[in-house]
Amino acid sequence: MAEFYVRYEYWFAASQLILAMVGMGATLTARDFHDVILKPLAISVGTAIQLIAVPLAAFLFLRLLGIHEGLAIGFALIAAIPGGTVSNIFTFFGRGDAALSISITTVTTVACLVTTPLILFLLINQYLPADFSMPRLQIMKEIGLTLLLPLAAGMLFLNLFPRSAPTLSKWSIRGSLIGIFAIVVGSAMAGRLNLAAFGFDNVILVAAFTLFLLAVGFLIPWLFGLSRSGATAIELEVVVRNINLGVLIKASIFPAAAAETAQLGNTVLLTLLLYGAIMLLLSAVLIFVYRHTSAAPR
Repeated sequence: MAEFYVRYEYWFAASQLILAMVGMGATLTARDFHDVILKPLAISVGTAIQLIAVPLAAFLFLRLLGIHEGLAIGFALIAAIPGGTVSNIFTFFGRGDAALSISITTVTTVACLVTTPLILFLLINQYLPADFSMPRLQIMKEIGLTLLLPLAAGMLFLNLFPRSAPTLSKWSIRGSLIGIFAIVVGSAMAGRLNLAAFGFDNVILVAAFTLFLLAVGFLIPWLFGLSRSGATAIELEVVVRNINLGVLIKASIFPAAAAETAQLGNTVLLTLLLYGAIMLLLSAVLIFVYRHTSAAPR
């Protein structure tokens, strides 16, 4: 099983991402984009935070704490990827503006075709091995084929078969979760998820980075005077990243079968998975707090 996973890691990662984006697309209609016109300030603030403020926060975090190599690459990947469909669900549970969350997710997902490879190049080029170059065109191609194309396919399915779309979305999302589970199990069996080697100090740094992004997502909407529901949507959008995409990019540029970058890739993968676990726990706390304080002014 471990050898099979290492050999086909990329396809595990690609399959789970394609399923996640088909599931997301099967829930989107033209009505979900009304906020782009009706709430231009909130959309603009949310998009700017995702594409500018979050990468800048990651840059400052890396420089101020002197973080380097695999951990730095993991943080840069987290900052370069957009939010995912989970952020939309969590926003709804937290009584935030779900339509705004969906709009920001969609805008930043489309934009990431260009922004993700650019942000990665700017943030981590200096941390890569001397003989390694960032495959920007390859990353753009993979985002197009495994992120945007499945998203469009899901939206088309919803338009053609509206009654069946909820079932497609449900099972696609479930399939994606199974894919992530298979990646965790396969990586663990291959000895690639070694917390002892990763280090407790690095676990603390991953948690600190999650809280740092939370602070960014909370403070900027507050400074712009956005509504409570809008600020909640943006805050969760910032914290809940599309880790599915991060795992795919990691598998693409640091494949498990490549011995020369295996250790570096292991650190990147564990950083992504740890962030994913911490963001889910933190989101559960935020949802609990916002559901019980939704009547209070922000």
